[in-house]
Amino acid sequence: MEYPRVDFLYLNEDDMIAAGVKDMAGCIDAMEEMFRLMKAGNYRMGGANGNSHGCMVMFPESSPFPEMPTDGPDRRFMAMPAYLGGKFDMAGMKWYGSNAENKEKGLPRSILMLTLNDKDTGAPVAYMSANILSAYRTGAVPGVGYKYFSKEESKVVGVVGPGVMSKTALAAIMTVRPNIETIKVKGRGKASLEKFIAQAKESYPQADIYAVDTIEEAVRGSDIVSVSTSSPTGNPEDYPYIAEEWIKPGAMISSTAALRFDDDFIINRARTVTDNIMLYEAWEEEMKPDAYNVIPIPAVRVMDLIEEGKMSRDQIDDLGDVILGKIPVHRDENEIVVYSIGGMPVEDIAWGTIVYRNALEKGIGTKLKLWDTPQMI
Repeated sequence: MEYPRVDFLYLNEDDMIAAGVKDMAGCIDAMEEMFRLMKAGNYRMGGANGNSHGCMVMFPESSPFPEMPTDGPDRRFMAMPAYLGGKFDMAGMKWYGSNAENKEKGLPRSILMLTLNDKDTGAPVAYMSANILSAYRTGAVPGVGYKYFSKEESKVVGVVGPGVMSKTALAAIMTVRPNIETIKVKGRGKASLEKFIAQAKESYPQADIYAVDTIEEAVRGSDIVSVSTSSPTGNPEDYPYIAEEWIKPGAMISSTAALRFDDDFIINRARTVTDNIMLYEAWEEEMKPDAYNVIPIPAVRVMDLIEEGKMSRDQIDDLGDVILGKIPVHRDENEIVVYSIGGMPVEDIAWGTIVYRNALEKGIGTKLKLWDTPQMI
């Protein structure tokens, strides 16, 4: 970049696809490298603790201002800033607005954009469509977990919640465990369920893919269970539930959203693994008491149990420690791993940086000018 002139690259959704945003194997590799850098401390996210998920704008149930939005399902704005070092060496922020009513307009529930910034000046280097990017990094993060914790001979997958997150989580499963033979899918809406199964059959014709009526059917006999549901928060009794007796010994369960187990199982027999334990500690600090009522991911319930004195900090393992060989991949052959995925802006920075550099190399995107010379300096 030539200063003081500032140019940046704009990448629309088609540009992102052309630049390789759908390369799941590459995205999994990027996430694994990101975890290594995080464990070394070579990153920053928001907040004084450097581990905040982001800053969210939520709306009131009612407002005296007629133009102000009011609360509704998934209605919010959120800013997720981060810096990631190493080979990425990039700062940036994912920004999105979300509203479940978008579907009635033919729009995604959330509309996301990612800005990448020069780490020294703060000048933008790229502004990119981030719906697909975010979806693929969201699948690739559990993909790193599947690579390490699921058995190599895994044959059966259970999918709970056939949405976008499950689509990319399944892509990650099939990338690291290509010999999967059976995929069972539990959904609520007929249309979304049929669409998911049709797309999965087209992508993975080697597998037997079919719908099941209950979460229990999806879980029983499965080597890998992926749970990504949209569920109201506030009352954990409303969260999707998995009973211990349904789970196959040695199975791995990943959760990117609401999921509930019996506390006795979580405290005494499950192995809890997180994508970044400090993210959950930050949530506990920001949301206590009862952070699980607000953020329905299983590891958040574990943090509440630690706060209540029912569990200890050493009962949680961090994926980064496994990747670096500090703790064993498996402590017991038949252990049940519950892997929680909270979602972090460093993931968007990691994959966004690689896609941006691919675009530069291939001449993809539109160069936009911020200014030749800034007028206020």
